[in-house]
Amino acid sequence: MSIWKNVRRTQLIKSLGKCERIAFNSSSSSSSSSSSDAAAAASINKNFLQNLRSEAFGQPTYVTHPHLINEGELVIGQNVEEFRDRRLRLMGGIQKYAEEESRDKTNKKENVVIIPSASKKYMSDKIPYIFRQNSDFYYLSGCLEPDSVLVMTINEKEDIKSMLFMRPKDKHAELWDGARTGVDNAPDLFGVDEAYPVEQFYKVLKKYIVSEKPFVWFDTPSTDQPNVAKDVQEAADNISELKSPSLFIQSMRLYKSPAEQDLMRKTCQIASRAINEVISESRPGISEQHLFAAVDYKCRIKNASHLAYPPVVATGNNATTIHYISNTQLTKSGEMVLMDAGCEYGGYTSDITRTWPIDGSFTPTQKVLYDVVLQLQKELISTLLKTGGETLDQLFDTMCIKLGKYLQEVGIVPKSISDDIGYARAGYKFCPHHVSHYLGMDVHDTPLIPRSLPVQPGMVCTVEPGIYIGQDRQDVPKEFRGIGIRIEDDVLITADNNVEILTAECVKDREEMENIFLSKR
Repeated sequence: MSIWKNVRRTQLIKSLGKCERIAFNSSSSSSSSSSSDAAAAASINKNFLQNLRSEAFGQPTYVTHPHLINEGELVIGQNVEEFRDRRLRLMGGIQKYAEEESRDKTNKKENVVIIPSASKKYMSDKIPYIFRQNSDFYYLSGCLEPDSVLVMTINEKEDIKSMLFMRPKDKHAELWDGARTGVDNAPDLFGVDEAYPVEQFYKVLKKYIVSEKPFVWFDTPSTDQPNVAKDVQEAADNISELKSPSLFIQSMRLYKSPAEQDLMRKTCQIASRAINEVISESRPGISEQHLFAAVDYKCRIKNASHLAYPPVVATGNNATTIHYISNTQLTKSGEMVLMDAGCEYGGYTSDITRTWPIDGSFTPTQKVLYDVVLQLQKELISTLLKTGGETLDQLFDTMCIKLGKYLQEVGIVPKSISDDIGYARAGYKFCPHHVSHYLGMDVHDTPLIPRSLPVQPGMVCTVEPGIYIGQDRQDVPKEFRGIGIRIEDDVLITADNNVEILTAECVKDREEMENIFLSKR
């Protein structure tokens, strides 16, 4: 990629990520989208309100699930305007980008973006995995149903239209798999302009592409519906080249709106409290699997949908395997447990790691290493937005240097090292993973966004230094071998350029952890 394209990429991320709506040049006389948006934003029509109270829909509503969804919300914590605004910002940004890219190349002014939902997946014959919606599809529609497609178009007048292709009502299918929202209810529920049966997707798309010859934005590799990918490719054949909209969408998802920030606070609060309870109830002899089940249960009874990822529950030397998820060993007195777990609430995830002594008391050796990681983690959080922490990559470099120095002070790194490069190399040997990643709807959120981007308000990320010293390490004193420690918190960069620790409720100070055990005895 050329230097110019890299600069353009960074500018794209920044411009699309702004929380305020892109200003569209649309008057009521020239833009039909303004009138359709106004109609959609108006109070819901009486017929639909009656349907909402009398029919079953394909996802929870404030009528059926008032304990989860407030009146006026489409889904937990978000109203239909939130999703409509995202579609407008996305299409406005793509239109602007396409116009700049196509100067002196083509006269195309139309753009169409196609985002498929996830599909049900099966672990064996007729036995499904738990369904999780495609994050981009959910971010732009608020729809939780499988086998659907969101299509958005914009023309040279900046008229924007949104269409949902969904499974139609089917009494027989719903008898087996549950209610469907249906085509007729979709425009009112989701705030889109039009809805069609998903079987008509190819016909409608083909007609539009032949007529308008637009740029077609569709990410084939990430598609969960092969039939949709085939339909898009055939409909666009020899007319439009397919381009991926993923970077545009992730550039928006990187910056959390106020509603999303509240959801991040909630998912982090749930996981923090659950892990505190697990710590307080742990004891020697309990299995890693038991602790796994406990954190899962405690998150769910606090209204989390499920855990955000397979958790790491690693005792003793198992904690030196960074992605250990077997979770089958019994805990032993004198060992520590490393738990890396988070939950999903309202479509947003938390990601926390805590390490504690299974019997409630740190040994002298464990204290030394734990205090190193804790001091380092606190300093890294304080470094965010400052020199050495202006980007996540800078924060990683800072971690490696500081870790090398601190390990030298406790006698693990050779005294002969005296420069930052040497400290960084030494630190990396004991913590070979990155110290931070973006967090949001997905655990490793927005992977197309480089970690070299300056940290800005609205971003959420992790801060997770660790030390891993395997039992077979011969280059460290024997008493430190077989110990793995990681401490991870989730942080939000606030509008006033401060760092809010979203997982502050989860205990990490050594004395606090020991007090949790004492309070239960």
